[in-house]
Amino acid sequence: MSAPIVDVNVNLSRWPLRRLRGDETAELAAMLRAAGVAEAWAGSFDGLLHKDIAGVNARLAAECRERGGGLLVPFGSVNPALPDWEEDLRRCAEEHRMAGIRLHPAYHGYKLEDPAFLKLLTLAAERRLVVELALAMEDERMMHPLLRVPAVDAAPLAAAVKETPGLRLVLLNALKGLRGEALARIVEAGEVYVEISMLEGAGCVGSLLKEVPASRVLFGSHAPLFYIESALLKLKESPLGEAELRAIREEHARRLSRRSP
Repeated sequence: MSAPIVDVNVNLSRWPLRRLRGDETAELAAMLRAAGVAEAWAGSFDGLLHKDIAGVNARLAAECRERGGGLLVPFGSVNPALPDWEEDLRRCAEEHRMAGIRLHPAYHGYKLEDPAFLKLLTLAAERRLVVELALAMEDERMMHPLLRVPAVDAAPLAAAVKETPGLRLVLLNALKGLRGEALARIVEAGEVYVEISMLEGAGCVGSLLKEVPASRVLFGSHAPLFYIESALLKLKESPLGEAELRAIREEHARRLSRRSP
């Protein structure tokens, strides 16, 4: 039997531009279970554009608790460009007991050398929160003309990671544009991981392992914006042994979150 899956990249609520298969929490949870997912780290689409981040995170925690059936692990949004973001971080850690947070600099309008972003990384590391950093959400060709979001410049990340002891960082939706030496430099800077949702091409996971250590690769589907079947197929058609598959599907994420099944 295949190893269970920890999916580190799913979202609840509604994508702002269209309805999606699985944009109701119970439906998404059922789809994930059918695909073999035992745990899914869930952010909220509301975190992209809503200014009431406290309300976004409270709803996310309640949805995961009430409709996730033990499958969904909430990762709250924090926007360091808004006033009092430190309180949102505190609530994620202390009130909602979240395992981590999810950041969307492209939608929140800050750069990765911004002092507030660097402070956020430090405070999250001190609270032992996993930080998920979404470098994109959709292909630029799919963007609505009135919601064209600029690409995130990831170059400052290597220095930021080196300057933040204890940081555990996951790059979401990064592998369409961030590859090669630029990616390797960031991963080598500290405890940095990538997930596979935006990988493209035949044997793409095998190709990725030539650029970054296998121990830093996680399973991510970007559901429901992407089909989870796409991420599963990337593993199936890449030349990976059973031990490598099991590690990417589950073990690396368990170790990262410091939790066992």
